[in-house]
Amino acid sequence: DDDEAIIQGGISLALSFESGDQDSWSPSTWSLHQVSGSPADSIQIEMISNDPERKIRLKHIVTLEEDFLSSELVVSNSSSTSLKLLGGVISHLTVSSPDAIYVLGLEGSSFFTREPILSEFVITPPDYGLKDQPGYGQVYGKMSLGALMSTLGSRKQSNADETESSNSSASEEEDIEGEEDDGYKQLTDEMCRIYTYAPRAFTVMDRGRRNSLSVGRSGFAELYMMSPGSNHEFYSKYAYICVGQSAMLKPIIVDPGDEWRGGMFIHNPNLE
Repeated sequence: DDDEAIIQGGISLALSFESGDQDSWSPSTWSLHQVSGSPADSIQIEMISNDPERKIRLKHIVTLEEDFLSSELVVSNSSSTSLKLLGGVISHLTVSSPDAIYVLGLEGSSFFTREPILSEFVITPPDYGLKDQPGYGQVYGKMSLGALMSTLGSRKQSNADETESSNSSASEEEDIEGEEDDGYKQLTDEMCRIYTYAPRAFTVMDRGRRNSLSVGRSGFAELYMMSPGSNHEFYSKYAYICVGQSAMLKPIIVDPGDEWRGGMFIHNPNLE
């Protein structure tokens, strides 16, 4: 299929814009505006996407350094009505296993449970949401028999098997509001949450890789976090977590003639 995404993961934009005088629009085509910097120092790439009426202008600025990555969005509204921004900007972080991941600093934050953001660029295991899948509930350093068989079998699966979608049962926890009571949150189990009143910056620790990252955001009020669970092979395609900023519970409003900015950064202090 020519429409299938060739590259998945990385920083994925799943955004939708709505206004009173036109249909909703999601950016799908981009033009390269500018590239600056050098590999020895830092590289900055600017891309632009416009709606068909050219009333919405979205600029995506990505800055890459040896130990630092930032993604900044600039939304310009030249229409005569207010603009609603919905969705999120999702970063895929490669890890040893979600079971080895601990998130520091979320204690006391409110959260809602949601289904994962879906787009052609977002990685989602085909068995996500099936609570009776083999290996569910694996403990780090002690793989259950079901998880071991699943790991061995995954090496024999074809690409078609990997992309085949599964009918996921609806989560009973959908839309349930809670409060994070763990300041050292382990991401062993499947989860997809939107945190509100979360700190602007927090730390993600990977005990398997003996590494840590600082993750921060600006402009967005919500924090998106998703774990595919730990029943997949270590260091495999599904050994990752998603973190990002979102406007899924409450849209961001951009008034006529105004400009809005928001972004995120990832810093690896171990490379300094």
